[in-house]
Amino acid sequence: MTTAIASDRLKKRFDRWDFDGNGALERADFEKEAQHIAKAFGKDAGAAEVQTLKNAFGGLFDYLAKEAGVGSNGSLTEEQFIRVTENLVFEQGEASFNRVLGPVVKGIVGLCDKNADGQINADEFAAWLTALGMSKAEAAEAFNQVDTNGNGELSLDELLTAVREFHFGRLDVELLG
Repeated sequence: MTTAIASDRLKKRFDRWDFDGNGALERADFEKEAQHIAKAFGKDAGAAEVQTLKNAFGGLFDYLAKEAGVGSNGSLTEEQFIRVTENLVFEQGEASFNRVLGPVVKGIVGLCDKNADGQINADEFAAWLTALGMSKAEAAEAFNQVDTNGNGELSLDELLTAVREFHFGRLDVELLG
């Protein structure tokens, strides 16, 4: 993957998460992203799984802010966000990536895992991706791409791998919206 493609994907993510459009990411933007995702799943803001997702996004913001040197009450510029995120994705390795993004992905899993088995089946995955604006046909194709072991269920590891592969440009399935 070229740096240009990675930067473009991260710039798009920055723009989507900058809810107030002020050119900076603050904790409130991450809270709004969690609320936006929960609403797409039809979940009440007070539901336990929504709080779990909000906490996960808060943890992600805390990590990014700390690495950017702005502190948890600060804000990140686009340049800081891209620098810190590129370092996480491309330099720190899989274990660090999973530690930082795992709670967010697990929080989203908690919203769509109807049978509470910790795995995402094709119908649950379709609900996830249609909540992000994808068609059911596109979601079915994406499921086949992400289900790397072919068992008809997506584990947290498969989902985290898919998020990483998206950033490396080896997969065009964007799971974080």
